[in-house]
Amino acid sequence: MQRHSFGQTHEVTNQVPPLADYNLFSSDAALSAALERDGAVWHRDALLRHGAALTTPDTLALAELANRHTPELSTHSPRGERIDALEFHPAWHELLSLLRREGLHALPFSDPQPGAMAARCAGYFLHAQIESGSLCPLTMTFASIPVLQREPQLFETLRDKLYAREHDPRDLPLTQKISAMIGMGMTEKQGGSDVRNNQTQARAIAAGGRGGAYELVGHKWFFSAPQCDAHLVLARTHDHAGLSCFFVPRFAPDGSKNAVQIQRLKDKLGNRSNASSEVEFLDAFGIMIGDEGRGVPTIIEMANYTRLDCVIGSAALMRAALVQAIHHARHRSAFGRNLVDQPLMRNVLADLSLESEAATVLFMRLAHAFEQSADADSATSAANPAEASAERAWRRIVTPAAKYWVCKRTLEFTGEAMEVWGGNGYVETGPMARFYREAPVNSIWEGSGNVMCLDVLRAMEREPEAAQALFAQWQADAAAHPALSAALGKLAATLNGPAEDREASARRIAQQIVLIAQATLLVKHAPAAVAEAFIATRLANGCGESGRVYGTLPATFDHAAIVERAFPG
Repeated sequence: MQRHSFGQTHEVTNQVPPLADYNLFSSDAALSAALERDGAVWHRDALLRHGAALTTPDTLALAELANRHTPELSTHSPRGERIDALEFHPAWHELLSLLRREGLHALPFSDPQPGAMAARCAGYFLHAQIESGSLCPLTMTFASIPVLQREPQLFETLRDKLYAREHDPRDLPLTQKISAMIGMGMTEKQGGSDVRNNQTQARAIAAGGRGGAYELVGHKWFFSAPQCDAHLVLARTHDHAGLSCFFVPRFAPDGSKNAVQIQRLKDKLGNRSNASSEVEFLDAFGIMIGDEGRGVPTIIEMANYTRLDCVIGSAALMRAALVQAIHHARHRSAFGRNLVDQPLMRNVLADLSLESEAATVLFMRLAHAFEQSADADSATSAANPAEASAERAWRRIVTPAAKYWVCKRTLEFTGEAMEVWGGNGYVETGPMARFYREAPVNSIWEGSGNVMCLDVLRAMEREPEAAQALFAQWQADAAAHPALSAALGKLAATLNGPAEDREASARRIAQQIVLIAQATLLVKHAPAAVAEAFIATRLANGCGESGRVYGTLPATFDHAAIVERAFPG
């Protein structure tokens, strides 16, 4: 009888090698082309460098470590002093250092130039394919900048620390730090997305009003990244029925820890590397931002940017899961052939590839709109008001629709990609389980699906000229594509129906807006085969045959070519 040494009962074969040491940017044809369209070629070398650095084994290990060793809260010191200290694994701080070095927290504001928003969004997209939790405080810091810029006196004290490219993890007063991170606190137990139900109170210390000092009493049910150096918070004053916005620093002006007590950290399904918390304000110091009673419009400007990042983050999860699925299929054999050579598997991968490219071209188009519509008084806007209105519609109407649809699709997408891996995808030793657990958060954060869809309707009602300019732009783009033109006509008919019917159909309307937007972009910027396959399976009369599952593309399309474009082998 043959004897075997310990652990050698069989030879390990047909297992897929880890995917590492490839370039996230150069392997993505759709992203590279969009960067060039948006005038951000000047940032190409930085993205090539960053795209290679993110896939080294050492960087990939950081993502795994930061999610395995989650943040820990110590409310008190050994002597019983209240300290509310948070401890993160060193991997978390290394990931944040990577993000800040690339300027992804402030690039369009700290280095304004044509294409800066596209450059920043492309870099964010690359990092989000590797690790998602570290993006939360970075997104909020980025989104806070245009709000804080409207408070010149305060912003002057923060500018250098907000723009700094060095991560400073020390828990110290802002005056002693090199860089700053900003968070936000809106939701309370009784309200959730309905922030107008908020009960937190703010009492003026002196004169009050915009720029005045206040003491806040109340709570926040979701207070993201409590270790941030300051948060933008909604609260009520005694003199106004509406909510106001406040800048609440982690440390009070006298250098003591501000009276924002962390009750506990949330035990979340995903996004585990990042700390989310419940807090109470016990006469916490804050400064009013914006006009009294106008807190919701003030902080909504911040939310618009965070919604864009939700779209990018979900598109990145799609891309990451797709690349892993294609890599797996190229190296795994079953029933005598590699998976990628089997027609049905190629169909699945090609369908996923279409969805991923459509999400990529959409978020890059939104990035362009954010840059173009940021300056409503520009010469371009004055010379072409219809174009300016269309850009505003992309930002104000398409963004919440995209936040609803792309984030929602990511749940199904990551599940399908996990299935390509089979049992190996369902265990925590690979990245697919983490991608899948991460997928729901962007649908929920910054407004759930229904909130986004109702916001789409509200934006169209409030800005009909922008909506008309957008539809006119789409009609011109769709002229040569009967199925696309027909879909646009059906959408217009739905929008012209009774108001109650529109609200009941808000999800369908948002979905159609995104699919039409994606189709027009693919028609202009992708190979004809990609655009035609997308339209045929998402918008044409027979698209119901495709259903909701991936892998139901008609056999007439070149599935192998679509997969090769998505991730060259």
